[in-house]
Amino acid sequence: MPKSQNSRRTMFQAAALGLGGAVAAHAQTLGAWSPKKASTGGPIRSGHLLFLGGIGGWYPERRKEAGDIKVQMKSVLESMKSALEKAGSSLDNVLKVSVALVDPEANWEGMNEVYDQFFTGKVKPARSYWGATGFRRKGQLCQVDCIAYVD
Repeated sequence: MPKSQNSRRTMFQAAALGLGGAVAAHAQTLGAWSPKKASTGGPIRSGHLLFLGGIGGWYPERRKEAGDIKVQMKSVLESMKSALEKAGSSLDNVLKVSVALVDPEANWEGMNEVYDQFFTGKVKPARSYWGATGFRRKGQLCQVDCIAYVD
């Protein structure tokens, strides 16, 4: 191996060992890190993050008729808002939203219209969505989860 490659490798190995030693020393000081999880009566909390999953667009015990995508998305986001506030956060602190949507071609515009009424800030959460063929409850058009920040 040429001398320049050997010295570069030695330099990177020394840097990695130094960084590894610093991390190990820090971990000993603080104790081993673990993803501590706690229920907040809704979302799961780990550190400063809240994970709220699987809010369906329609529950027959809450509303007799399934309604259209606007009705269902409003119901989802009202439930999300309530759960986040109960856990000490808010819609303003939502970092990521995932939406499963039945028949996106027919339901995207209505879902997006309601979504924009709830997330009005200049910087909106990152969002992903995918099409779904259906859910356990016939008539349910969406299911949403999110990750939010909490102090």
